[in-house]
Amino acid sequence: MGIRVFLVDDHEVVRRGLVSLIELEEDLNVVGEAGSVSEALARFEVARPDVMILDVRLPDGDGIELCRDVKSLHPEIACLMLTSYSDDEALFSAILAGASGYLLKQIRSNALVDAIRRVARGESLLDPAVTARVLQRLRSPAIEDDLISKLSPQEKKILDLISEGMTNREIAESMYLAEKTVKNYVSNMLAKLGMGHRSEAAAYAARLSERKRLKDPG
Repeated sequence: MGIRVFLVDDHEVVRRGLVSLIELEEDLNVVGEAGSVSEALARFEVARPDVMILDVRLPDGDGIELCRDVKSLHPEIACLMLTSYSDDEALFSAILAGASGYLLKQIRSNALVDAIRRVARGESLLDPAVTARVLQRLRSPAIEDDLISKLSPQEKKILDLISEGMTNREIAESMYLAEKTVKNYVSNMLAKLGMGHRSEAAAYAARLSERKRLKDPG
């Protein structure tokens, strides 16, 4: 069967193009595809892929959260983020989520095929300089203390739970709140932080946690 690849992108034209490209290679095989996070979560385990190619922006969430979910269930699956957007925050979040690479859709076809093979072998395509920059951000107290001060105690608690990968439903059960109430808290929290996605908030919380750990190792 060669290397088994699963595609997640909400644009059918993009998926069709990727299928056509990948299926030209004798050692690569597309074993499944999805247009949303929910579809991917419902299908990927049955497909048993070696590599998942994930769009960052999806209609019901984002590929970075999906990457985190996939890696928590099956750490042996390599995740490649493939996006139209060069975004430092998304790259930061992807690294924390366990992605093996972060590629732009402008990539040449032969380079993408090579990337699939490399991550299937266990290699990382993340530029060491970029990874170093991310680690530096973990160690640098920027304006983040001002941001966290804007949150209420309840919002801070929810931020911590989001950073642990919990869904709104799980947070609601943990805090004895209605799921709709949690959803409202999350929306308000993201607005205060100036963020658009839960994955950004999770990455932000991870930075705060890492900074605290580095400051007080004991």
